[in-house]
Amino acid sequence: MLNWNDILNFANKGNPTPDKRVEKSEGEWKALLTPEQFRITRQRGTEASFSHDLCQSYEPGLYSCVCCNTLVFDSTVKFDSGTGWPSFTQPYKENSVKYLKDTSYGMIRVEAQCNVCDAHLGHVFPDGPAPSGLRYCMNGESLAKEIKEKVD
Repeated sequence: MLNWNDILNFANKGNPTPDKRVEKSEGEWKALLTPEQFRITRQRGTEASFSHDLCQSYEPGLYSCVCCNTLVFDSTVKFDSGTGWPSFTQPYKENSVKYLKDTSYGMIRVEAQCNVCDAHLGHVFPDGPAPSGLRYCMNGESLAKEIKEKVD
């Protein structure tokens, strides 16, 4: 289980190696994504809080990067952070998300990106619930959800 020190180490010293890489031109991304998805994932934008359906969705499922379909989160670690963005305590796999120092807007934060295609997902903060204490605060536009079928 990752903790805040792990996140800081990745942001400062280098990220885990992804399972694969997906690289496309700006034109290819624009053709693949909606304008809002492109603004958020490729231009490091942020959607308005409480604006995305995934903020209040807690059905079982897996969340993938909307750009390259890499699994990034599982609903079993999703929680209501009260912030207005989908929030998680852990990535799907240690190497599915990468971390970068973000000093924009006069703040010091840790940006979370898809480790496969460099899509901006959101930010990670050290104020989440136990046991990890992490809050992955994600843009719903950067995620695609696959519902898990219940097996009897």
